Amino acid sequence: MKEGIDTSKKVPLRGISLFSSAGIGEIFLSEVGVDIVVANELMPERAELYSKIYNKTNMITGDINNDTTFKKIVDSSGKIDIIIATPPCQGMSVAGKNRTQQDMISDKRNYLVFRIIELIKIKKPRYILIENVPNFLEIKLPYNGTAKKLIDILNDIFDTEYDIQTKILNTAEYGIPQKRIRAVVIMSKKGLKWDWPEKEQTISIESAIGHLPSLESGQSSNIPWHFSRKHSDNHVIWMKHTPTGHSAFENDVFFPHKKDGQRVKGYITTYRRMKWGEPAPTITMRNDAISSQMNVHPGRKLDNGEYSDARVLTPLELMVLSSIPESFKIPDGTPEILIRKCIGECVPPLLIKKILKGIPR
Repeated sequence: MKEGIDTSKKVPLRGISLFSSAGIGEIFLSEVGVDIVVANELMPERAELYSKIYNKTNMITGDINNDTTFKKIVDSSGKIDIIIATPPCQGMSVAGKNRTQQDMISDKRNYLVFRIIELIKIKKPRYILIENVPNFLEIKLPYNGTAKKLIDILNDIFDTEYDIQTKILNTAEYGIPQKRIRAVVIMSKKGLKWDWPEKEQTISIESAIGHLPSLESGQSSNIPWHFSRKHSDNHVIWMKHTPTGHSAFENDVFFPHKKDGQRVKGYITTYRRMKWGEPAPTITMRNDAISSQMNVHPGRKLDNGEYSDARVLTPLELMVLSSIPESFKIPDGTPEILIRKCIGECVPPLLIKKILKGIPR
């Protein structure tokens, strides 16, 4: 053996990433021995950001339902060990427009899973990881003249070839300071082991981002990506008088109102501050808006009785609460709204890492 060469080092698993967005969920893949050689993303600006972050990966931009795009993925990837697929969840989320089973069946986005199945048949990887919202495991899709759940379809096609496991995971139970419920499917060739990660103690918002400097609306710091959006004066006033963990709708005086003073009607989950002692609520794509779901910084009570940080979270705070390291370098020139959207739709990368660590290497 030549000096300085570690012959025990494992060869990385060659992988394909589907519905990659900007690749936020893939940050730790190299640490668990996965090398994504081909990625696919529909939206050009997300695909461009992915390529800036992972410049050695062949990013194929386009609709996977397009035969030309699909063929490029197949032809350019060679022998593959693992497929990671995170199809769009909007078509299956009850938080979106689709409220009923029929709505979900009618949404073309929910049929993207059949392209994943087609790719599995062609590439025959050793491992497959698919994740989505919990409804992903409940929706019934047309299959062979009937309607079946995804797990039943997968078992019908791959039962003799793969061991197929499913679980509903809450990211807050796996060392991530954010509550995010995800359905996860893992498939491994018969005879290969793949264990689920163990649950861990939860991490609070205070523990995760409490050390970062306080900021008010429109303020910046000397820390990369730790700057506040500029909010309307009314929103700032309402939130300055809203205690930690509460909604401005609960205020007796400084409540959301129209120009004529009439109360605005809305859900108590909006205009709402987070709680320091808990993991963050699910970060959504509208994390830029005070008026959206539980987006406002917890704040701290000031000597004058008001509360600090009357603003949504900064991009850096969102990163940390999504298990993205503070040291992670977002490419220069990336629009703030783009990175906010990518974080809002991403699978926290630490969860992906811990799931993939269950593959013996």
